[in-house]
Amino acid sequence: MRYLASKSLDIRENLALETYLMEHADLTEPILYFYINSPCIIVGRYQNVLAEINQQYVDDNHIILTRRTSGGGAVYDDLGNVIFSFITKDDGDAVGNFKRFTDPVITALHKMGASGAAMTGRNDLTIDGKKFSGNAMHVENGRMFSHGTLMYDVDQTQIAKSLQVPADKLASKGVKSVRSRVTNLRPYFEAAYQHLTIEEFRDTLAKEILNVTDLQDAHQYQLTVADQQGVADLSAKYFKNWDWIYGNDPAYSLKRRQHFTAGTVEFDLNVDQGKIKAIQIHGDFFGQRPITDVTAKLTGVTYTSAAVQAVFDELDVPSYFGKIPAQDLVDLLTRQPQTK
Repeated sequence: MRYLASKSLDIRENLALETYLMEHADLTEPILYFYINSPCIIVGRYQNVLAEINQQYVDDNHIILTRRTSGGGAVYDDLGNVIFSFITKDDGDAVGNFKRFTDPVITALHKMGASGAAMTGRNDLTIDGKKFSGNAMHVENGRMFSHGTLMYDVDQTQIAKSLQVPADKLASKGVKSVRSRVTNLRPYFEAAYQHLTIEEFRDTLAKEILNVTDLQDAHQYQLTVADQQGVADLSAKYFKNWDWIYGNDPAYSLKRRQHFTAGTVEFDLNVDQGKIKAIQIHGDFFGQRPITDVTAKLTGVTYTSAAVQAVFDELDVPSYFGKIPAQDLVDLLTRQPQTK
């Protein structure tokens, strides 16, 4: 088995490298690939971003957001977490067989003192009934990867803040995350492993899985210049691309309603692939011109604050909404859903 530890802390680049290796690497031998990320959220391939994250909190705290190619639920990740990935050929006994790839990891964790670590359910690793690892797979053209998180010392307060599920009226057809009690591994380790840096934790795991005492003795995977360019191209095409992250959102419906001094406004809209497909506007505001002019201009627009703002900038807003300020209307239409 060959070994590669990413030097990047950008989840988008790390996912691109993983995808590139699956698609292009010589997989005569499997590749054990580790990566560590700065604060980020990774939503599953079939999820609705807005239904999973607190967008305002993510924006305000500069948390990187991307979508992976594998299924499963949304994950918060930071510098207290390590992601492991086994990249290999599909030999007919791999798809859906998470145990095959998590067993070596569990064995390593047991040796570090976390003797209660075990696989539960379909794809989770838990200890004391709490989840510390979620796993997912992606298979394509007879090649695949199986990857999972390992929470060593993640800031758990950020999980609740950034992954709060919206409580107001958003009905999504996307796959929903299953929220579980989570825990870090560090308190379960023997004393010698409780004060490692995240890089030391990664290296300890790698040595155990590869059965070497020094990673210099591991069969390293060497990236070529062509590999690096291919990774950069994939990162730009997918993992840093708005269309991939938001444009792949399954269809959902959304309701926004607010009472202003000059009247009440309600927006009912359907969004698909990140664009407003249909919208209705109701309320007791005092407009003089037909509100269908506004709905026609908003239909087909990308559902972002900037795009909606551009539409309202071109409107004679008072003639449609009376004395309700344009900025208040934009904020109402595009705000993050309120959370519980």
